[in-house]
Amino acid sequence: MLRRLHPDQPESFAFTEANLAWAKEQITKYPEGRRASAIIPLLWRAQEQEGWLSRPAMEAIGDMLGMAYIRVLEVATFYFMFQLQPVGSVAHIQICGTTSCMICGAEDLVGVCREKISEKPHVLSADGKFSWEEVECLGACTNAPMAQIGKDYYEDLTVEKLGNLLDALANGDVPKAGPQNGRMGSEPKGGATTLTEYVNASITMNASVQLAHDIGDTIKRIDGTEVPLKAPWNDQSGTRSV
Repeated sequence: MLRRLHPDQPESFAFTEANLAWAKEQITKYPEGRRASAIIPLLWRAQEQEGWLSRPAMEAIGDMLGMAYIRVLEVATFYFMFQLQPVGSVAHIQICGTTSCMICGAEDLVGVCREKISEKPHVLSADGKFSWEEVECLGACTNAPMAQIGKDYYEDLTVEKLGNLLDALANGDVPKAGPQNGRMGSEPKGGATTLTEYVNASITMNASVQLAHDIGDTIKRIDGTEVPLKAPWNDQSGTRSV
């Protein structure tokens, strides 16, 4: 995807006093002649301060690092975590659209963003509070579908839940991050079961064999006859096999 600078740019950029001190400290971590290695943390800090990366911000950072402006632009346009246009003053919504989330309803979540924020991605809502985009995998496939809002993950979303999140943010609330269906992390909604099922003897085989056994899968012998697929965890003495 070709990424360009936003047509409307501010006249200037300056780090806050605290961020400038932080940036200078980061630069000292690299030896002379290698200060350009600080480019990503400085760009990220500028984005955290302003919400997005403007051309003046890139040029200011280029001057700090002794880099040609085009080199700074190359980095900023290569990494999609850098926003090249203004984002919502309250929140920028990133909907994961990769396979797991797509199968679990990501397109419906995009529909919520189109309805409540703007028809197209990277366009501010009418009140300027929100913006959105569809992104590649955010690494929370077990909790699909999900979205990243700021630095937080909101997982196990539905159309209703995402709509409620946006309403809460618009009202000045900060919704609790993480799974939105009541489960803890990536555990099953009913709680962890992998070890407890074995301890209470509700299963006697490893998970894949247990499933094959439950659905009646079989093993075909060389002579053509079939026998049930079964691999007990314990031997005849009652001790667990290794």
